[in-house]
Amino acid sequence: MTSKTVVQYTPEQTSTLVAEYTAGASVEAIATAMGKSVRSVIAKLSREGVYKAKPKAAGTATFRKAQLIEAIAARLGVPSEKLESLEKATKEALELLVNI
Repeated sequence: MTSKTVVQYTPEQTSTLVAEYTAGASVEAIATAMGKSVRSVIAKLSREGVYKAKPKAAGTATFRKAQLIEAIAARLGVPSEKLESLEKATKEALELLVNI
């Protein structure tokens, strides 16, 4: 059985961590200053209920892939529905097929 190493924060470290984060300091800067990993700091801030994840970009990759598949279908002269399984391919692979 392996034991998991638990990173512990003192109450003073926790209050400093929360205060710096809410004042606008980056997670990376806080982690460096405290000698902790970025993941550890994010986890602690999450447990304290103050961490706000960076918004992710809207899912444009699927839409872009659909456009690439339509372009491939047009070049092959087949309906794009016949190539639906290509959506599992990488964007880079689809771009290669379009540019052949």
